[in-house]
Amino acid sequence: MRDGKKIAFVTCVNSDWWYDECRLYLEHLNIPTGMTAEFFDVRDAASMASGYNHAMKISDAKYKIYLHQDTFVVNRNLIADLLKIFRDETIGAVGVIGCVNLPASGVWWDAMRTYGRVLHACEPESVVDSECAEPEGDWQQVEAVDGLFFATQYDLPWREDLFDGWHMYDASQCREFARAGYKIVVPNQSADFWCIHCPKEKPLDPKYRRYQKIFLREYGGELNPEV
Repeated sequence: MRDGKKIAFVTCVNSDWWYDECRLYLEHLNIPTGMTAEFFDVRDAASMASGYNHAMKISDAKYKIYLHQDTFVVNRNLIADLLKIFRDETIGAVGVIGCVNLPASGVWWDAMRTYGRVLHACEPESVVDSECAEPEGDWQQVEAVDGLFFATQYDLPWREDLFDGWHMYDASQCREFARAGYKIVVPNQSADFWCIHCPKEKPLDPKYRRYQKIFLREYGGELNPEV
């Protein structure tokens, strides 16, 4: 039985320094009365999907937030904001940035219509407010969100059978929620951004294309790209 008064924060960790920073922000969030929070730092995971599945199976929290170790949540009212969105039981997942329709590439940032906002701090003294369109209301339904932050109110297995690495697991999970009949949404962040993301600038991992092909083989027939 899942506990509707509990929220779990799940992170795959390979750097104590980054996770300590991530955790510091999480521990300063406002916890609504009656709610409790738990933290899972998954070490030595074979893949992002397998690490997330491990935590999902051992946590009885109804609400789970899967986030990268270099994602810092600055919206101190995050939990209350999520609970408000999740009052709509048709909404399965919430991200902070994503696209309305996945393009033929399966990569959300290639899409024509993107929504959301993230503050990117990739290098010292280089901060970019990655702001796409803002929802007109409280949220915008999208087809895919970025895995830097992925909140859920239902437990669906992450496809570790297909995505045994560190790429495309997020787009895959969005398709799994859609297959189960749930919406994925991005919140309105016009007042302020929810997350700071600090990814290190680096060339695209050559393995990315391999997982992109796996994604398109599994889900390509379900996509409705805008032209």
